[in-house]
Amino acid sequence: METNENFLTPTLPAAGERRAPWIGWLVGSIAAVLLLVIIVRLTSGGAKAAPPPKAVQVTTVLAQKGDMPVNLSGLGTVVPTDAVTLRTRVDGQIVKISFKEGQMVRKGDLLVQIDPRPYQVQLLQAEGQIAKDQSVLRNARMDLDRIRSLYNQKIVSQQQLDTQSALVDQYEAAVKADSAAVESAKLNLTYSRITAPISGRVGLRLVDQGNMVKASDTNGLVTLTPVAPINVLFTVPADAIQSVMASGKAPAVEVYDRDMDRKLAKGTLLAVDNQVDTATGTLRIKAQFDNKDGALFPNQFVNARLLVDTLRGVVLVPSATLQRGPAGSFVYVVKGDSTVEMRPVEVLATEGDVTAIKKGVAAGEKLVVTGLDKLRPGSKVAEEGQGAPKAAK
Repeated sequence: METNENFLTPTLPAAGERRAPWIGWLVGSIAAVLLLVIIVRLTSGGAKAAPPPKAVQVTTVLAQKGDMPVNLSGLGTVVPTDAVTLRTRVDGQIVKISFKEGQMVRKGDLLVQIDPRPYQVQLLQAEGQIAKDQSVLRNARMDLDRIRSLYNQKIVSQQQLDTQSALVDQYEAAVKADSAAVESAKLNLTYSRITAPISGRVGLRLVDQGNMVKASDTNGLVTLTPVAPINVLFTVPADAIQSVMASGKAPAVEVYDRDMDRKLAKGTLLAVDNQVDTATGTLRIKAQFDNKDGALFPNQFVNARLLVDTLRGVVLVPSATLQRGPAGSFVYVVKGDSTVEMRPVEVLATEGDVTAIKKGVAAGEKLVVTGLDKLRPGSKVAEEGQGAPKAAK
């Protein structure tokens, strides 16, 4: 039996095959070293301090000490001191219109002339009748004197004297009635001239020249409204009654346009209504203005502001600096290291864009106006600008 020498003799690996494990081990070691270096570098880099947070860009303002007026505001309407609708008091045809629409007229100026001729005729008739009755009266008085003389001589009876005396009284009454008719005719003649009862501005005429008008007409001829002085009627909340009453004699009232952008006039309190409107819970107030420049016009809508008090020596800040939180109002105060502090405040009053602070902020402290939504207590800030609170309007 033959034996297989190749089977019994062990087979040795080739030279290249013996080097392969050493090469793999070397490559793995190098990779492990590189990975370790990367990890160390990353770890050492992460251990460095994080860069400081970016400063928040804000606008600041200085709290100031000063005086602030306290006003009550309300929507008002400009009303004339008097409003007159001119109407005729006699019937007739309009023969003359002596004004231009929108013209300023003075008291006593002729505005409309109604045909006076019918009333001139009535006056002549009344004067003629009174002359006739006066003549009859004079004759009756002379007869009374004669009868009285005869009665004293016992020639006529008492009845004749009484009859003549009564006749004189009758004629005297007729003369009085005639005098009334004369005055009535004169009055109608005067009414045919329609004059301005007050000074003011006439409106658009309602009847043209040549038309017939009657005393029973309700539309009138033209309206007349004075514009200087002029009144403003506005309302304030009923809760402010005591403030109005305690505001002193003739407090100042200012009126602005509907957008509160432009002041139109300044006047004084004229009157306060005697009761509160239960439907609206407001009190009506009337103020008077000189209106020499004509800035106020009848039936114009305005915003009125009644000065009821003045806060002296209070800390003033812009209303935009105030924030609202669960605990109440607060502001952000910029400290010396350019960080902010959240400071609770107690508001005394607000007037327009300015707020008076009772407690929490001192005059001269720097407050944040814009950029508030990005702030937290302790935030770093960079100031873009600085100003001061504007005075209340």
